[in-house]
Amino acid sequence: MAQDSSHRVVMIVADGSNPFEMGVATELFGLARPELDRRWYDFELCAEPGPVRMHSGFFQLSGVSGLDAVDRADTVIVPNRPDPEADPSPAVLDAVRGAAARGARLVSFCTGSFTLAAAGVLDGRRATTHWRWAELFAARFPAVRLDPDVLFVDDGDIITAAGSAAALDTCLELIRQDHGARAAVAVSRRLVFALHRDGGQRQFVEQPLPAVPDTSLGPLLDWAGERLDTELTVADLAARAAVSQATLHRRFRTQLGTTPLAWLTARRVALACRLMEEGELRLDRVARLSGLGTAANLRAQLRRRTGLPPSAYRRRFGPA
Repeated sequence: MAQDSSHRVVMIVADGSNPFEMGVATELFGLARPELDRRWYDFELCAEPGPVRMHSGFFQLSGVSGLDAVDRADTVIVPNRPDPEADPSPAVLDAVRGAAARGARLVSFCTGSFTLAAAGVLDGRRATTHWRWAELFAARFPAVRLDPDVLFVDDGDIITAAGSAAALDTCLELIRQDHGARAAVAVSRRLVFALHRDGGQRQFVEQPLPAVPDTSLGPLLDWAGERLDTELTVADLAARAAVSQATLHRRFRTQLGTTPLAWLTARRVALACRLMEEGELRLDRVARLSGLGTAANLRAQLRRRTGLPPSAYRRRFGPA
């Protein structure tokens, strides 16, 4: 997105809306970012007429715009469903269908995917929802290609997040797409929220209490993240963590839902993307600085993970 353009984000709130998710959207899209030296989003809340009782009824929201605000939105965040078996109001469904018909980007958090599915805009599309409601979702909307294990699904113009906390990951990914990796990193730093998680990580892992206190991967991930341009191997990671490679694989599977090599490759591709977003044109240099080695490997990994060759990625996300 060009720095001098304005992208309007409208979030629909309804009875039972989650105040945390509303706060996430307000913080990331509604708060000015003068330190980034660019025009930020225009953010607006909207609802049907009358006060909106927020989740659990602790407070009401009033004075927000009407649903006609959706007609002016580039991105529409739909309301979640406190009772996923209850359909959204016809007015909300009409607003969502209208936004989809004119090409707006649609976003849902947690059970908001039920709103999108009820509007019919997810048929034949990939989506996710909160793990607790995945079985119900699959039964109600068999035409949707549900992936119940991931944090969020980016299916182009429709992005669905698994749960309330995954809304943070999703919004940061949207900022990365719209404003580039540097802006996403700056926002995450201001939030004091790490960018270690990507959409493909598992939502929920049954994890027993550790037998020893120091099993967190955080220090290792930070250490490796600072050395992506070196020839790091899984053996190097295991040696740094002072564990066997088998133990390291178990910890990655348990804590991140992925393998050490897959995590390392994903971080390297993310670094390569950031370099291209910042204007680096030489693929051999991008491949070397990101640890991907060769331009050929960079092309293969970028296409596998983003669906785009380097030239198309630079056109879409590089400097204006």
